[in-house]
Amino acid sequence: MNTMRYVLMKQENSICFIEMPATHAYQLSALNLRLHKEIDKLTADFVPNLAFAVAECDNVELHDKSLEIISGLAYINKLEKDFREVQEQAYPIIALLTEIRALQAQLEQWYEEYEEDRLG
Repeated sequence: MNTMRYVLMKQENSICFIEMPATHAYQLSALNLRLHKEIDKLTADFVPNLAFAVAECDNVELHDKSLEIISGLAYINKLEKDFREVQEQAYPIIALLTEIRALQAQLEQWYEEYEEDRLG
């Protein structure tokens, strides 16, 4: 069984792959769909420009050096930071932040356990 799974993200004319634990990749895809569903309801001046999760795959072999594979934890940390900075008054942004932070906590725990297992 693969340890990692990749979520293909598209934003305007660029794509990147988010490397996620195989057990958590679907959560990132589902979170992304939820954020897209809710982002139009935000009334703040600054709203993060959110990529679209377009696919998941088990293996990635990049042939184009301009493409990136980004750690799932690094991606979710940036996502949390971007949404934490939203100054929203009309919509309960805390609900979206809670969902982001829940996945963030799961990933932190997963990576900690993974490192412990790897180091023996």
